[in-house]
Amino acid sequence: MTNRYMIEAIEEAKKAYMEDEVPVGAVITYKGEIIAKAHNLRETHNSATAHAEILAIEKACNALNNWNLTGCDLYVTLEPCVMCAGAIINARIRSLYFGAFDPKGGACGSVVDIFRLKELNHRVTVYAGIMEDQCALLLTKFFKSKR
Repeated sequence: MTNRYMIEAIEEAKKAYMEDEVPVGAVITYKGEIIAKAHNLRETHNSATAHAEILAIEKACNALNNWNLTGCDLYVTLEPCVMCAGAIINARIRSLYFGAFDPKGGACGSVVDIFRLKELNHRVTVYAGIMEDQCALLLTKFFKSKR
């Protein structure tokens, strides 16, 4: 099942790519069903917070009519940044599955590891490197086209 949801996240990342956005896609599931999909829209919305994870969390909250996403799992093509990691914790996401590592901004171990802070009140189970090559390839292709 994990790959199925990551494939959906990759499809979202491809939408971002086609919109000239950094190709990151996210999917949130609840009880085995997809309840939210999103991709980066920072350029489109002129918003620093329009990351795929944030947009997907907002959609999932609307779908469940609740800010508390206990029992939900998030699949994202790129290691979340500090902002998104904080939102994942605050939304009470159960598990995070991410594809490519982000050595410049990743908050799941690449730069910092927000999820290992014992002082925080919620624990998220993190699975890294899911379909990593496919996720990384899309990002590499995008940034090469910008040079």
